Amino acid sequence: MEQDKTRVKVGLGYTMNLGNFQSLRIDIGVEDSQREGEHASETFDRVYSFVEQKLSDKIAAETNKSDD
Repeated sequence: MEQDKTRVKVGLGYTMNLGNFQSLRIDIGVEDSQREGEHASETFDRVYSFVEQKLSDKIAAETNKSDD
């Protein structure tokens, strides 16, 4: 019987205060499978890093929009 690969799901979010009782919530999540020869902790680190970078990119983009 073939064993299923480990799946890792990571979700991160950030709430940005826009002032005047307004805020913007950004949530990003990714689910991926363990790759050949990869340990579960490596899978988690890879997926977490990807989500963390994408969230940082979106926060920076929104921050630049609000500065305009």
